Amino acid sequence: MRFLKTAILCASALAPLPAMAEGGDADGDQRTIIVTGALEEGSTATKTDTPIIETPQPITVITDDLFLAQGAISIGDTLNYVSGVTANPYGPDSRVDGAFVRGINALQFRDGMRDIYSYYASIRADPYNFDQVELVRGPASVLFGQGALGGIINLVSKRPEFEASGEVSLRYGSFDRKEALVDVTGPLGDTVAARIVARVRDADTQTDYVPDDRVMVSPSITFKPSPDTDFTLIGLYQEDDSGSTSQFLPLVGTILPNPNGQLPNSLFVGKPGWDRYDGRLLQATALFQHRFGETAKLNLKARYIDSDLEYFTHYPNNYSNPANPFLDADQRIIGLYVDGSIARMEVFSTDNNVQFNFNTGSNVEHTLLAGVDFSFNSVHKTGGFGFEAIDIYDIDYASLSDYGGGLPTPTYVSEDVDQDQLGIYVQNQMRFYDRVSIVLGARRDWTSAQSMGGATREDAATTFRAGIIAEVVEGVSPFFSYTESFEPIAGTASDGSAFIPKSGRQFEAGIKFHPADNILMTVTGYHIKESNRPVSDDSTPDPFDQIQIGSMTSKGLEFEGNVSLPGEFTVIANASYNEAEIEGTGQQLDNVPKFNASLWTTKGFALGNDTTLLLGGGVRHVGKNRSFGPAFPDGIVTPSFTLVDALAEITYDHWSFAVNATNLFDKRYYSACLARGDCFVGSERNIMGTVSYRF
Repeated sequence: MRFLKTAILCASALAPLPAMAEGGDADGDQRTIIVTGALEEGSTATKTDTPIIETPQPITVITDDLFLAQGAISIGDTLNYVSGVTANPYGPDSRVDGAFVRGINALQFRDGMRDIYSYYASIRADPYNFDQVELVRGPASVLFGQGALGGIINLVSKRPEFEASGEVSLRYGSFDRKEALVDVTGPLGDTVAARIVARVRDADTQTDYVPDDRVMVSPSITFKPSPDTDFTLIGLYQEDDSGSTSQFLPLVGTILPNPNGQLPNSLFVGKPGWDRYDGRLLQATALFQHRFGETAKLNLKARYIDSDLEYFTHYPNNYSNPANPFLDADQRIIGLYVDGSIARMEVFSTDNNVQFNFNTGSNVEHTLLAGVDFSFNSVHKTGGFGFEAIDIYDIDYASLSDYGGGLPTPTYVSEDVDQDQLGIYVQNQMRFYDRVSIVLGARRDWTSAQSMGGATREDAATTFRAGIIAEVVEGVSPFFSYTESFEPIAGTASDGSAFIPKSGRQFEAGIKFHPADNILMTVTGYHIKESNRPVSDDSTPDPFDQIQIGSMTSKGLEFEGNVSLPGEFTVIANASYNEAEIEGTGQQLDNVPKFNASLWTTKGFALGNDTTLLLGGGVRHVGKNRSFGPAFPDGIVTPSFTLVDALAEITYDHWSFAVNATNLFDKRYYSACLARGDCFVGSERNIMGTVSYRF
């Protein structure tokens, strides 16, 4: 596979293929970094095209120009400069994209339909495939069904355009990263347009023996027989050859002292060539929209996902005795778990709604939305498990078994889950005198799940939302909202009983300041309460055993500011404070910092002769966090860290050369260290140079 990708990379370098670049034009003008303006529309929060300043909750829209300028190479990276978010909370993870929103895991959607249904059953989405990433904080069950309490991350796919444009890029960077990227769009006739987005990557990672190779091709076609009708088909083939950058290193030897010294960040704990995270993903998406004049609009969406994944890995036994997991007095020999799974996942989802626009009187506008959605997912995993021992300070890789290239034996069914959800929803957005907006919504869900051939569990729930925002004086809009969530949970507690669904509610109030289209500042306070949350069962020796007890609360403040100033100068500033704890414990949730802050700026310069320079830089601060467990009742503290990122891009005519740097000063840090016994290394410095031709 690596040879094939290298060959394709070389071939791509010789191919004169142009591709789409957002913000580029035929005159070779410099790309601009778009800052979310006051009138920007984000469809995720309401499933309607509603300006952000008329939506009674904080919404963040991150355009592809912005997250690519910030050096994002994963979906998690796109959220590095977003208020209330801890991106990549367990460090760079080649297996999954993670983010805590208001201290709680967020769900990932693509084009308004859920994208992930199980851990380690699929590969990560590619950010190059998307025009923008939308973040909606807080519960979103009324519009999206069963879902996480913290919020949702919606990825908006690139679609065909009827104006020809394109981009081809070649990239080289840290860890021997070699990439070719192509994005081309244009008309095939008066009513048909097409697009192709592709990436080929051959790369290593900051972890020894772990590659990050990818082939991704996403063709799409749009049929537009009239200005009122739009039908788009999006295909996706993606193949990843990778592994786990998360090595689950022991506390003793990372954040805690070991007489043999600190373990290197690049340490690989496993069998080279056997450990892998290799997957294949096929997706087909259909999007249909038809307008009935100015009064009604029909939206139909459907997606099918077929995914295969092999996940073979080793990780140290840090859990039997987190304070000293070693088997010898010299603290070198440690037990090594061997875990493998072969997963197959199939998903079908659809979301269909109709929107009506009407007035009641001359000063009251209504946008009424009614819809039905359905999803079905099937996940099957075959697993194998083993146990070995290593000298973690001098690993003899040759002595580790490769199990004939397959699973350790005996094998067993580790997951066999079928789930489906049917939901109906209704929402009314009312606009009074073009100053006050009210949102009311309700939903009814029916879910069923069967696990490991057992009895089918069926649940139903009704959820509500309400919100109001009013422009009390020009440019000043206070808002208030109430939202609910409902989330069935697969699996069983440590006592063998089936998990019951989690439920939650959020109260939120804030103010949006928008004196001009180039300025938007939002201050938000919120209070979230979640019931039936699974937590670690400290009464059993297994650190992964869980029970459902009590309630969780998350409360805090957020500030988000976006300003575009004269002279091509932009500023994005964020700060957030969050308290999230299981009620009655007085302890912050594991790996959830209380304070985060960030600042990102860009400045453009005209150098003459069709040459421009764009400079950018950012600072991200993630506060310290604490983890509690029986071995560390007072907690293990992961220190805070501050990282610096930078951008320099020169554009001449149709050409550009960009250098992106994340963690510019190569700060060495840990993203998370948990009282259960393991630590996760933070991202090392990553520098990428990209040459692009745009038209």
